[in-house]
Amino acid sequence: MLQRACSPFLRKLASQFPVIVITGPRQAGKTTLARAQFPNHPYASLENLDTAARAEDDPRGFLASFPEGAVIDEIQRVPSLLSYLQQVVDENPRPGAFVLTGSRQFGLMGALAQSLAGRAGLLELLPFSVSELMPRYSGALIDLDAALWHGWYPPIFDRDLDPELWYSAYISTYLERDVRQVENIRDMAAFRRFLALCAGRTGQLVNLSAIADESGVSHNTIKSWLSVLEASYLVRLVQPFHRNFNKRVVKTPKLHFLDTGLAARLLGIREPSQLATHPARGALFESFVYAELLKRRLNEHAPWDIYFWRDQGGHEVDFVLESGRSLAAIEAKSGSTFHPDQNQGLSMFQELTGKELDRSLLVYGGKESFGYKGSSVLPWNAMEAGGLGDWPHTDSMQ
Repeated sequence: MLQRACSPFLRKLASQFPVIVITGPRQAGKTTLARAQFPNHPYASLENLDTAARAEDDPRGFLASFPEGAVIDEIQRVPSLLSYLQQVVDENPRPGAFVLTGSRQFGLMGALAQSLAGRAGLLELLPFSVSELMPRYSGALIDLDAALWHGWYPPIFDRDLDPELWYSAYISTYLERDVRQVENIRDMAAFRRFLALCAGRTGQLVNLSAIADESGVSHNTIKSWLSVLEASYLVRLVQPFHRNFNKRVVKTPKLHFLDTGLAARLLGIREPSQLATHPARGALFESFVYAELLKRRLNEHAPWDIYFWRDQGGHEVDFVLESGRSLAAIEAKSGSTFHPDQNQGLSMFQELTGKELDRSLLVYGGKESFGYKGSSVLPWNAMEAGGLGDWPHTDSMQ
């Protein structure tokens, strides 16, 4: 098993809370992580119909069979169990006793807030990051197009699966199983079109009306479907940076797919060579950089938030990280060769923010690391190793 970057944070949660909840997309490695980090905990999966029936019919008896705690998989299958679990941990609040996993945020988070507020620590787990893969799969992280097409889900690496076949099955399973349980979607053909349209808009500003027109459904339906994708950890809507620095800024969020392999499959990209000239290559790369930043933030419980910045004149910085009074700006460029004009957005942002900007990074598709006019230029497969480092400094967060 690959060492997951979130393991130290997970152990910290287990030392503080009687219940740990690991959530994230399907097949991100939640069960593997839970069982590896808590090998002495008994294991029960509510995916098993008999186990789920026992937990639902006799919740007190079910929990009593685990007097020292347990790993309970797919807790959203029996959300009523959480109320009974509250009683158990209130009587014996031993840290790290129960570890719950769940694949969907819908319903689960509301039930947790109602039943286990103050009793549960939350870890959101996404697919592998570059830094997690590098020790064992460094060969897969040499060619950028192959890496973007391959994606980052653990089963593809662990079982050496064909990415195209795996993603096709993943999409079908997601459509036929999870979406129908979360949202009463009757026109699955329209939802498939919606998914493909969203993939084509990764890295772009969200235009709900345009997506609705092309999908053939209402504006409100698109808004609801987007919330399903967010709740399922397939996409994120990234908000614009709220400080305008005397500039008129856009207020529309950006859409980012959290896995480039999934987005590529939805776009009909069948092999890595197609990415070299594909019009979505730059946007996919930007979404890759966003996902890497988000993975680090979630894995380490990092004290910063991720935004983008764009003014009405079209000047833009792909990502702005904010922590207290400190800022970091990051630009994503998929080309393998650095050109000075690629740094224009960062240079302008440096002038606007002055001393508030602590770090300025340009992540690109090349292989060399170097500095340029106050920015660090970093290869895509080394952005974490040479990028944010110890940022933010403790004194900058005051």
